[in-house]
Amino acid sequence: MLSLLGKHGLVVVMFIATLSIFLIYPSSAFSSQKPRLNRRLVGVGKVTDQPWQLRASTYDTSNSSLDAENLFKETSSALSTYIKYFAKSRNSFSNVEKQTLEETVKEIMDLSKDIESVHTTLGSFSSSLSLGSIKYARYSLLQSLMRMDYATYVNVASFLSPLTIPRDELPNVQDIPFYEAPVSTSDEETTLSALSMSTVMNTPPAKSTITRRKPPSKTNEEDDSLVPDCELPEKAFEDNPLDVVLLAIFRNLVTQNSDGKAISDKPGIIGLLEQGRVFMLQPNQTAEAQHKMVRDTLGGLMTPVLPPVFRLFMSGIIPKRAVRFVKEKILSEPVTDEKDTDVQFGPWFYAPYFTTIVTPLFFQFLVGPSIPNARKDGTAGGLIVEKCKFLQESGCKGLCLHQCKLPAQQFFQDELGMPLTVSPNFETQECQWSFGEVPKPPQEDPSFPSGCLVGCDSRKAMKGTLADSDCG
Repeated sequence: MLSLLGKHGLVVVMFIATLSIFLIYPSSAFSSQKPRLNRRLVGVGKVTDQPWQLRASTYDTSNSSLDAENLFKETSSALSTYIKYFAKSRNSFSNVEKQTLEETVKEIMDLSKDIESVHTTLGSFSSSLSLGSIKYARYSLLQSLMRMDYATYVNVASFLSPLTIPRDELPNVQDIPFYEAPVSTSDEETTLSALSMSTVMNTPPAKSTITRRKPPSKTNEEDDSLVPDCELPEKAFEDNPLDVVLLAIFRNLVTQNSDGKAISDKPGIIGLLEQGRVFMLQPNQTAEAQHKMVRDTLGGLMTPVLPPVFRLFMSGIIPKRAVRFVKEKILSEPVTDEKDTDVQFGPWFYAPYFTTIVTPLFFQFLVGPSIPNARKDGTAGGLIVEKCKFLQESGCKGLCLHQCKLPAQQFFQDELGMPLTVSPNFETQECQWSFGEVPKPPQEDPSFPSGCLVGCDSRKAMKGTLADSDCG
């Protein structure tokens, strides 16, 4: 976003940094508090306690408060660090064509060392403020690496995460294996300083280290194509009042748009999923009918007001009535009998990013919490669902494909004028939403393996039906 601020970007950053001193940090941060910090080891191959989590500092408040002079020095140091690293992150975006892959990877590794040095003095006021700016600079460089060479980014991120770079600090995790514990690359401990860039850049990703239950014993040909279930702990979701209201509206719309066939007495998301399963298992049911039902439901949820606003201000679509008015009244062109169509100039450059800011608020009731991240091309416009509520509670790939992924992609493209790619990860139940990215057909989408999930409750009921053929 700094590149959008132009020449005044650093001034804005300084202003925000100053405000953060008084608004973000509690009054206790202004006293001379010496931290007792459990330092996070960064070296590859070192087994640490929760290495991907920043350990919270506990402070010893026995020392006297900082005087005004020390506070001024601390504040000046913090602002200086903000300026240094935010400028570095801004330059990383403007100089992508000039930097080599090796230079970018070296900067990423250098910033990781800087972060580790800040960890050792985390109780310092200036270091606490500057830590975020250094991490932001590293995040920006990782985005630049994605724009330069995505395959190299995958190698680097897979090698350095989670020991050196926590998974939640990566700009994109679509193709990054999930490690339950630190993974050693050798029998000997290797520090970050001793690693060569060639090793980091060229080491292919290891497999995910998720402990799995054994698939059911093979009793028929169907079992050969089963997809293993996610074995990570289930997440407990808490609905806020808005989630409860939106879910109730959504469930009512599902009943209406299924001609009263999709009904359930069960409460909450479980009831919604049962509605979807009932509709999916209707005789002679088709994928297209499921897609239409969900698209109509999404349209009803947005009301008739929001889609035209989104199409104009996000997707850059000029309505055909406005096109006819310009032709007739401004350009003085004769109005023919030809049917004018909407004219699209977008999506506007800001639309994918702004969509990721608004979407989490209104779709959390369906998929759970999510945060903005980067698309595969390294640009803003991504959204990562950390643990998909819809997928976790359904355990059904058919529902995920035909009542979430495909109709959502179709709705955003056809009704709102913005391409969308939804990429679920069945190993972790993460889900990447990439606004502005044109989706691949399901049969060509690597994020969607063929076959049902091992624990799918719908598999036996669907056997031999049209839904069975559409599931995988």
